[in-house]
Amino acid sequence: MDANLKPDDQIIDHWEEGGDDGRQRGRAAPAWLISVGAHCLAVAVMAAVVFATKPAQVEQPPLRVTLIDAKPKPPVEAKHDVLEKTQPVIPVTDEAEVTNPITTVAPTALVATDENDAPEVGKLGRDTAVADAEMGGNGFNVAIGGGGPAPGMFGGRTRGGKIRAGAKYGFAGIRTSSANAALRWFKRHQSVNGMWDVDGYQANCMDGGAKCEPGKEQAGNADVACTAYALLCYLGIGYDHRTPNTYRMVVDRGLKWLLSMQKADGLMGERNYEHAIATMVLAEAYAMTNDPLLREPAQKAVDVILARQARDAKAKDPAYASLGWDYVDANPARNDSSVTGWNVMALKSALAGGLNVKNGMNGAKAWLDQAWKTQNPGWQKLDPYQGQSTFPYVYDATAGTTAGNGAGDGHLACIGAVCAIFLGHHAGDQMLETLCNTIMKTDLPVAYPTNTYFLYYNTMALFQVGGKRWDQWNERVATMLATAQRSDDSCFNGSWDFEGTKFHGHETGRLLST
Repeated sequence: MDANLKPDDQIIDHWEEGGDDGRQRGRAAPAWLISVGAHCLAVAVMAAVVFATKPAQVEQPPLRVTLIDAKPKPPVEAKHDVLEKTQPVIPVTDEAEVTNPITTVAPTALVATDENDAPEVGKLGRDTAVADAEMGGNGFNVAIGGGGPAPGMFGGRTRGGKIRAGAKYGFAGIRTSSANAALRWFKRHQSVNGMWDVDGYQANCMDGGAKCEPGKEQAGNADVACTAYALLCYLGIGYDHRTPNTYRMVVDRGLKWLLSMQKADGLMGERNYEHAIATMVLAEAYAMTNDPLLREPAQKAVDVILARQARDAKAKDPAYASLGWDYVDANPARNDSSVTGWNVMALKSALAGGLNVKNGMNGAKAWLDQAWKTQNPGWQKLDPYQGQSTFPYVYDATAGTTAGNGAGDGHLACIGAVCAIFLGHHAGDQMLETLCNTIMKTDLPVAYPTNTYFLYYNTMALFQVGGKRWDQWNERVATMLATAQRSDDSCFNGSWDFEGTKFHGHETGRLLST
């Protein structure tokens, strides 16, 4: 091992005979030993041939795999336009420090480096962290699989899962040098205490050339939110804080900072928005590693989410009276879809880790159903194959009304689709299909910059829906993002510009857009 390299810069992977009979057996021993030796030699030779000729297993970073069933074929008389698959060829690379975001090199095998870095948990993620099936009586489906048994929600982040997924689902873009460059950019801009500082991150970069511009603080606690966002990037590809890997210490420092920000009651940040994102991080890190030090903080964070969930006063059964979330209070008159989307994803990850989510998911299902039906009068007549539906920005359960019916933040089909998938809706389902139809008609990006808020949710939804819609989306988006990424030899390398990304709050800056 190169003594000049830091541990977290290493690429590391992650028991007396007597009498005549005895004398006779002694005389026979040489022949017996010769026979054993000959057989052992033969086996050794054959093993050498096998191992000398067997190709080395090349590993790539993991990715999550939660595809739903293929969309059922429409009736013969139905007509709908879908582009044929034209999957682009996106080169792949290793973790080398490269500046060209689409340079082609072979992926690197994982190699152990330091005995002291040995993990307490010996693999990336847990294959059994929520299986590919309905979750018992709560009606919650974490990983709606695309046929046949599959590993759990985080099983796709293991070494075998990521290879199978990349080959089967055409998700080549996740392993480009573009993704690696972004992770290196985050590493260079992490503060010593483990946070990512929205308006001061650029001071941490020691690269030469122009410095990145400072971001802008937002309501609540943007540092908690953006630190959590950055950690989700590492966890999503499979880099945790316990398994030896390139970014183990980066993730470890970030998690420790988040934990230091947690209040006695479990709250991180100030609002249900950044708290939900941070809770998702703790839950996923716990689900992937079984780190006992994370269980209590993660459960306390989940308890905050459940305590702040809105209650429906009109519900007949108080046990099933939960709905969505607002920014701070449990307010049934303002179920905010953006806030609720993050809380649903946080509970989904918590359930995957075996944490107690009580009746939170059933409440979210009630919110989803009521908000969608209220937003789309006459929804019963919608054709899943050609019809379109939208999702509201705000649902008022007390008045039975929705707000935000126009363009921009008022059209949140992306959040509705993601929540529908994580709350048990399947291919062919009227709500899910019509929301995805809307996404393809209105949100398919033309060029960067684009609305990156929509881009995040839409990509997640369509990847899990799969099929030709995903092929079309992936072809355009993967190429667009790789092309738009900054590759200049400076502090900017590996990041994405935020100007023109359009959504409310985009001025938070480059840390958020990346």
